[in-house]
Amino acid sequence: MSMGGGMGGAARVMYRMGRDVDTKGHRLAPGLVRRVLAFARPFRRMIVGFLVLVIIDAALSVTPPLLFKEIIDRGVLAGDRGLVIGLAVVVAVLAVVDAGLGLVERWLSSRIGEGLIYDLRTRVFDHVSRMPVAFFTRTQTGKLVSRLNSDVIGAQQAFTSTLSTVVSNLISLVLVLAAMLVLSWPLTLAALVMLPVFLIPARLMGRKLADLTRQQMQLNGELSETMTERFSVSGALLVKLFGRPRDEHDQFAGRAGAVRDVSVSIAMNGRIFMTSLTLVAALATALVYGVGGVLSIRGALTVGTLTALSGLLVRLYGPLTQLTNLRIDVMTALVSFERVFEVLDLPPMIADAEDARDYTGPASVRFDHVAFTYPKPDEVSLASLESVATVEQRANEPVLHDISFTAEPGQTVALVGPSGAGKTTITHLIARLYDTTGGTVEVGGVDVRGLTLASLQHAVGYVTQDAHMFHDTIRANLLYARPDATDAQMREALAAAQVLDLVDRLPDGLETVVGERGYRLSGGERQRLAIARLLLKAPPVVVLDEATAHLDSESEAAVQRALDTAMEGRTSIVIAHRLSTVREADQILVVSDGRIAQRGTHADLLAEGGLYAELYRTQFAEGQTRDAAAREAEYAGPLVTG
Repeated sequence: MSMGGGMGGAARVMYRMGRDVDTKGHRLAPGLVRRVLAFARPFRRMIVGFLVLVIIDAALSVTPPLLFKEIIDRGVLAGDRGLVIGLAVVVAVLAVVDAGLGLVERWLSSRIGEGLIYDLRTRVFDHVSRMPVAFFTRTQTGKLVSRLNSDVIGAQQAFTSTLSTVVSNLISLVLVLAAMLVLSWPLTLAALVMLPVFLIPARLMGRKLADLTRQQMQLNGELSETMTERFSVSGALLVKLFGRPRDEHDQFAGRAGAVRDVSVSIAMNGRIFMTSLTLVAALATALVYGVGGVLSIRGALTVGTLTALSGLLVRLYGPLTQLTNLRIDVMTALVSFERVFEVLDLPPMIADAEDARDYTGPASVRFDHVAFTYPKPDEVSLASLESVATVEQRANEPVLHDISFTAEPGQTVALVGPSGAGKTTITHLIARLYDTTGGTVEVGGVDVRGLTLASLQHAVGYVTQDAHMFHDTIRANLLYARPDATDAQMREALAAAQVLDLVDRLPDGLETVVGERGYRLSGGERQRLAIARLLLKAPPVVVLDEATAHLDSESEAAVQRALDTAMEGRTSIVIAHRLSTVREADQILVVSDGRIAQRGTHADLLAEGGLYAELYRTQFAEGQTRDAAAREAEYAGPLVTG
């Protein structure tokens, strides 16, 4: 839209030529355009103002060549100095006006574009945040993030770059052709003879660039995936432990080399495309000057008219080329909107009921003949968001069968049993991470489906086997549980969690950054910090999912003391692999194959025999073996060192 000419936008033309031409054959969902327009309704006034400026700017771009004609014919050749100066001033004023319009146009474009990006991103983020855990267990994070970035940006371009390109190029094309035909229709037709020579290489190059661009995007995705996996803490640790730097280098270098090669091909093909455009434009200009020059000598055409025609010619081929790819531009933007709407249209399986009420207590937990089957993939996720999406023909098998128990306020109920028995699934139903497929789960005497999610999540606190920490300070990780907590309250929670001494020894104290997923802390320190976060939240119901698993004996002892504090006076549901940690539980439930096989106290279950007694004897024997080995090592130590 600049008054400087249409060929300056050739780089943008080349970029759009590289878009996947397959989008032209994509079948859009019914009603998509209506939804897109409805989404843009809050910006309708700014969009109208933006379009008005685009039209004015496009009209102004045709004016200078016509003024140059008058300057030459009626000013320079006629010797009218005043007319030359006056029209030159008009050209200068138009340039200033055009620059000002460009700034306002850019401001409106930014407000519209960034406003749409903000609305789309926040809506997608809020919607995804309400999705069930099953959604995240199946979804590839990188693809989901892409919806919030690349697709959202592609969608907003429909109302900024694509819209302005369509309107400005159409207006420019109509005005330029009209002006050229008025000035000299024979010369205009002669210039249009070059049009096929101009468009054919553009179309051919567009297909080739589309293929190369598709390869580049795929290769860049693979390269990004490699870096993401290797540069995470766990990935970097795995690489270092297995010690394969040469293989890692070769794999990365191979993918980086492929990106390099295809990028060189794109650069060269792009250069050929740009050279072709420049060459054809130069040939067309030569044709106009050649034919027009002869006509000027014969007196059939003025010099000013010839100059105006050559200037208008520059503004003719750019819009024509861009409009040839109009369908690709529009389809690309609409497909981006479609991919965003695809996420927004996936309904969360867990939502507040219309008559949901807040949890008010008491802190009881009751399972009444609960059955559960994990939802099917198409109910919780999108195939396009999964790294390997397959059609699962076999129906999901039930995971829980007729689970019934009650945890009264202040009681501790322990869930034990082999791995995969369904213990963690039981705890997930308490806070409605999933909904039951049969029976009811009650908290505070109310079916959890009748409680608001916010109050239920506030009432139930979790400490998992692998407590997650954000890559932030200790203070920020604690305040996530209770944003209004004071330093004194945080220190009290840290002390109760047996971790205050550690925090005080750190140079930055509460401002210490814990690193990605808390990897700067040991496993025991991370667990105790998670317990401090739980204590700060102070929920009436506590769920502990193997919170002491995989810890050394010293860390386990410290964490267990912190857990005892966390459980004091609260209703606790505890999953324990080590049975020695749940001997004092008010009730122990032995879970096997999704059913409660046994229930009772530690002493009752040992006397009863069965699975619990077998598990306990096995762990007791293993514990004796470890203790004997430790005593032997302690006894042998002085002999070795002495």
